[in-house]
Amino acid sequence: MTTSLDAVERTALLTAALRAAETRRPDSLYQDPYAAALAGDIGPELLAEVRAATFPPGQTRTLPSTPDYNAIRTRFFDDYLQQAAADPTTTQIVLAPAGMDSRAYRFDWPARIRFFEVDRPAVLAYKDERLATTDARPRADHRKVAVDLTSPDWEADLQQAGYDPTVPATWLLEGLLYYIPEADTHRILERVAAISAPGSRIAADIVNTAALTLPHMRGLLDVFAGWGCPWLFGTDEPEALFSTYGYSVRALQPGEDGADFGRWPDPVPPRNITGVRRVFFVHGRRR
Repeated sequence: MTTSLDAVERTALLTAALRAAETRRPDSLYQDPYAAALAGDIGPELLAEVRAATFPPGQTRTLPSTPDYNAIRTRFFDDYLQQAAADPTTTQIVLAPAGMDSRAYRFDWPARIRFFEVDRPAVLAYKDERLATTDARPRADHRKVAVDLTSPDWEADLQQAGYDPTVPATWLLEGLLYYIPEADTHRILERVAAISAPGSRIAADIVNTAALTLPHMRGLLDVFAGWGCPWLFGTDEPEALFSTYGYSVRALQPGEDGADFGRWPDPVPPRNITGVRRVFFVHGRRR
């Protein structure tokens, strides 16, 4: 069924391959026993292309280390969701898009939590097919919502699955915002905010504008563009972007305190320096 996935959807297989590779490390930041099955045959091929661009033989690396970045991102959001779930007022978690994420299967969740996975029908169908080859069982009240986040009525599908917009929820938008145009980013944040009660949590990763244009980023950008899923959006002011839609957030860069885990290999540029690539882990609450 892999051939039914479009270019952006197939990036979920890259993420699964990265998580499988991290799981095999003796110093892994987390364990994802389902990642290898979810990556299938295509995921490792995509990862090989990224590795070849990132670590060219006999040359100094100039691109960000995708394996280290993904390991830190996964662990950061693992901790974020676990901390949210520990709050007794948390009853709803939404992964949008869910991709090949296996957090519903690899963590124990309180019985009070409904765990929603939102993604396109082809992605969720492929995921079901791959998980059927494992012993995976969701460890939460697990609700799948097969819908495109750009469709005009995905909120109705989510609510039909049991989501309650009057109760605070925890949202994770992982590996999404740089693949969509700026207008779609604003539209998604506006729509998520509209069905998120005050006190709701949100987290996402996002790049800055320079990451889309710097010449030394071309090696990585060209890989994604060649796959048909170029990076399209970045912002230098993630706090302001989310504040527009009623969220008070912090934005951490990999390598900063709380977003390092001993793995980020590069200097972390202060925010007042311009013309450098950045990635942000944004997290906060709805006002």
